[in-house]
Amino acid sequence: MADTPADNTPAGNAPAERVPTVVADGVDIVYRVNGTGAGRGSATAALNRILRRKKTEKAAGVRRVHAVKNVSFVAYRGEAIGLIGTNGSGKSTLLKAVAGLLPVERGRIYTDGQPSLLGVNAALMNDLTGERNVYLGGLAMGMSRTQVKERYQEIVDFSGINDKGDFITLPMRTYSSGMAARLRFSIAAAKDHDVLLVDEALATGDRSFQKRSEERIRELREHAGTVFLVSHSNKSIRDTCDRVLWLERGELRMDGPTEEVLKEYEKFTGGPAAKPKAAPKAATKAAPKPAPKAEAVA
Repeated sequence: MADTPADNTPAGNAPAERVPTVVADGVDIVYRVNGTGAGRGSATAALNRILRRKKTEKAAGVRRVHAVKNVSFVAYRGEAIGLIGTNGSGKSTLLKAVAGLLPVERGRIYTDGQPSLLGVNAALMNDLTGERNVYLGGLAMGMSRTQVKERYQEIVDFSGINDKGDFITLPMRTYSSGMAARLRFSIAAAKDHDVLLVDEALATGDRSFQKRSEERIRELREHAGTVFLVSHSNKSIRDTCDRVLWLERGELRMDGPTEEVLKEYEKFTGGPAAKPKAAPKAATKAAPKPAPKAEAVA
C-alpha cells in the first residue's frame, strides 16, 4: 500500500479553497481597421469584405491594431477587481473578451459560469418603456418572468427612475444618459452573477446612487460572485475593489492590492484624478494716491 503524505494542517484550520472563475492565459486581442475606401459601398459589399478578411489583410488599407498584448491573470470567486489605465489602454476590450463578445488572437480565456457584461453603452430598446426593458433585460440575463416580476419594484426603486415622476412608464428615448445607465445597472444587479463585468456604471448618477451601487457589488461578492469594474474614478475603485489590474498600451503593467497599484498609477498619471486646487490669487495692493501738489507761495 502506497504511503500517503501526512496532513499537518490542524483540525478545523484548513485553508479555504480559492475557486478560480476567470483565467486569462497569454491573451492577445487584435483589431483589423480598414483604411482608404472602407466606408464606401453597400452593406453587401461590406459583408463580402469581412468574409474575405483573411485574404485581404495584406492588401493596402488594412491595419492591425494590437489592443491587448500577452495578458495573463487568474480571478477568484469573491473578488472585486478593478481595471484601470489611461484612455486606449485596452480595459474595455479585455472586458468584452472575458464576456465572450470579442475573439482572442492568441492565448485563451477560461470562465467558470456565464459572465454578464454591464456597460453604460449596452443597448436597450429605446422605443420601449422602462418597464418593458426591465422585463427584457431580466429575461436576457436568464431570469424567469416570475423572477423579474418578483424583483420588478426593487429594480425600479434601486434605479431611482421614478424619484421625480413616473418615468418607468415612458419610452427609454425620453431618458437622460444617466437615467438609462442607472436602469441598466439596476437590472443587472437584480441577479446574482457568477462573473459580473461593470464598465463605468458607477460614474453615473449622484453620490447616493453610487453608494447603493457599491453596496450592491459588495453583496454580489458575498454571494460567491466575481466582479470586474472598469472605471476612471479612483475613488470608486478604492471603495469597491480589493484588487486592481493596471493596463497600459495593452500590456498588464501591475496586478496587486488596490492601494499599492493605485499609488503607482497615480504617480504615473501625475496624481489622483481630482484636479488640484487652484493656488489662491495674491492680494493686489491699492495703487498709492498721488501726493497733493504744493500750493504756490504768493
